[in-house]
Amino acid sequence: MTEPQAATDAVARTIDRHGRLDALINNAGSGRLGTIENETVDDVRAVMEVNFFGVVALTRAALPLLRGSTGRLITVSSVGGAIGQPFNEAYCAAKFAVEGFMESLAPVAATAGVSVTVVEPGAVTSSFVANVGRDLNQSGLANDPYAAALEAYLARAASSFGSAQSARSAGEIVAALLDGDRPPFRVQTSEAARRFVAVKLADLDGGVVQRMTATWLA
Repeated sequence: MTEPQAATDAVARTIDRHGRLDALINNAGSGRLGTIENETVDDVRAVMEVNFFGVVALTRAALPLLRGSTGRLITVSSVGGAIGQPFNEAYCAAKFAVEGFMESLAPVAATAGVSVTVVEPGAVTSSFVANVGRDLNQSGLANDPYAAALEAYLARAASSFGSAQSARSAGEIVAALLDGDRPPFRVQTSEAARRFVAVKLADLDGGVVQRMTATWLA
């Protein structure tokens, strides 16, 4: 995901094997849990490389072939691409970037017959949590001014993943986007995700989101 040539090679292998490309699903990504005062700029760059620039590189490589097949470009974002979440600054920044990129690309791609969709899952039972850089049951560092807030956040996060949507269920939503009528630009994979994203889309001054996420740290 961090090597542009690998994206080009992946598309070339697909053409060698199948002769065409009808859809691209950008699904690979990784989380990062932390706050900028305790991280480095390189940590943030690494998250952006995987979650944003990897998507950009593969999309660029695939678009000429998707134009040829009037295909579909589907990118798995996150509810974190709509609502910034405490201790997920780098991850949410990358997903916000993905959504801005795709929202801007969508009308342009449509003129060439390619549909663009972003998929916004909430908590899903997958290996994602193992890749966030921190055990959800681990509290903050000693003398960390954010330790109490982080502990509260981790408790909430552990609870939300305890009732997460199954990976199969989320995957079925993504697979369904490949069939039938052209899908909408934005799709959530569960009712919980729809309710969550709806908070942001109706929150013009950001106050509702800020009050909501502040309760996660109390």
